[in-house]
Amino acid sequence: MSSSPYRSSSGDRRPDEAPSVRAPLEAHSSYRAQDWSPQRVTFHQNLETFADRVGLLVGLQSNGKLSQEEAYDEIRRMWKQLKDSKGSLLKD
Repeated sequence: MSSSPYRSSSGDRRPDEAPSVRAPLEAHSSYRAQDWSPQRVTFHQNLETFADRVGLLVGLQSNGKLSQEEAYDEIRRMWKQLKDSKGSLLKD
């Protein structure tokens, strides 16, 4: 799973400025843990992307656009990618 571009939340914009438009799968929160590293930030983004995509798949399945089996298979595939990214990024 590739990481999405990292941006801070819209809290850094001026009050009179319109909120920026984000792509649906773009990371939207900052990583604020004490153990910051580029690898941990990348994994955090991958985790957010996974969560966003699961939400989209659930919505598609709920609206009849995907079968339960298709949604499950896709979530399993994405889970494996997330697990692999954790293994390669967070070698502790």
